[in-house]
Amino acid sequence: MATAEQSEIIIPLAEQRRRHLPASAAFGWLGAGWRDLWRHPGPSLFYGFVVFAISVAMVWCLFALGLDYILFPALAGFMVVGPLVAIGLYEKSRAIEDGEPVKLESMLFVAAKSGAQVLYTGAILCLLMLLWMRAAVIIYALFFGVRPFPGLDHVAGMLATTPEGWGMLVVGTAVGGLFAAFSFAISVFAIPMLLDQKLDAFTAMGTSISMVWRNLPVMVMWGVIVLFLFLLAVVTGLIGLILIFPLLGHATWHAYKAIR
Repeated sequence: MATAEQSEIIIPLAEQRRRHLPASAAFGWLGAGWRDLWRHPGPSLFYGFVVFAISVAMVWCLFALGLDYILFPALAGFMVVGPLVAIGLYEKSRAIEDGEPVKLESMLFVAAKSGAQVLYTGAILCLLMLLWMRAAVIIYALFFGVRPFPGLDHVAGMLATTPEGWGMLVVGTAVGGLFAAFSFAISVFAIPMLLDQKLDAFTAMGTSISMVWRNLPVMVMWGVIVLFLFLLAVVTGLIGLILIFPLLGHATWHAYKAIR
């Protein structure tokens, strides 16, 4: 049981993470991220290009290996590990904030204050992504049995014109939404926090959940913005990632700094 003296410490710490920010504050984070992107834009755009190239290579591998049926779960899973991939962009925003020179080397080889805890968090996020992809395959099997995947050219018709398709859409959306909400809550602030502070992985993820929960309106708006921009990148054949990924990375740092 916490003593009265301990309670006096705990309550202010909790209140520090309850900023009562309006939902519109999310657009301010996006604006701050845009400014960071165009201050020394070369490293950020190079970072975005690398993410784009890796993403295209992974999509090509899925088709080459006949695994196109997990393409959509894989794209959704990318959002789970996105905060980890963006750590170099957080480093650039931190350097700008502290008045330090921006170096591509520092962005590619980040020296986080928490050390290897970032790797532990990354491993957990990757496992969560794999779990989601496996869940998506199981959901497909529950509704369509052992029927072969019809290919991307025919999947839309199958989902929209059959009872099984509608059922899978409803269940898949519900399960995917739970995965998305959980992964967003544990990761959105955990990686910036591990870069900025000396913490262990589970403390960072737990604190991230607390920060999201205590600032729910603005974080829901931020989640909507991230989803919209990610879908925009997908619609552009992933080329949009070159600009959108750095923008979201820099903006997430400002979200963290506003709420921490």
